[in-house]
Amino acid sequence: MTRPHSLSTRALAALAVSLVLLTGCTADPKPSPSPTPTPPFASKKDAFAAAEATYRAYNDALNLVDPADPATFEAVFERTTGDFQAVDRKNLSVMHAEELTVSGANTVVAFHPLRTTATYDEVRARICVDVSSVQIVDARGASRVAQDRAPIYVADVTFVWSDDAYLISRASKADDSSCG
Repeated sequence: MTRPHSLSTRALAALAVSLVLLTGCTADPKPSPSPTPTPPFASKKDAFAAAEATYRAYNDALNLVDPADPATFEAVFERTTGDFQAVDRKNLSVMHAEELTVSGANTVVAFHPLRTTATYDEVRARICVDVSSVQIVDARGASRVAQDRAPIYVADVTFVWSDDAYLISRASKADDSSCG
């Protein structure tokens, strides 16, 4: 998901038409598109390394979340966008409202590059996270972790380039749960 530009395409078109009418010149009815920022990578390897750094920073921020203190959520949101951020916002809000407590930490155990666009503005990777030490309990001390939770969570994650950094935009549980 891209962030809105300061002027919409319609506003740019209206501005171009106004300038034509004021100057009496003819112009192409379509304004030229604004350039998309290009990630500053020379190779796939560099792009994937930057995406991995983004995910590891996200994971570190997630490990520092205190559901009782919504201010701790902001570092998580800084590394996400779109649907992924919406889900995080909802989940963290529910955890806060239900007064849940989290202990333990997620650990990224593998980052496997899958694919990228030619301009590296979108990257996809399979990420394996050890969640075995994370416990979530409610105010009564009852566990909210599913009994059948796997110790390693495997997800296919999509990153998009925005404002000079990768942001996590989508994630889905991987069909193939291999982390090898």
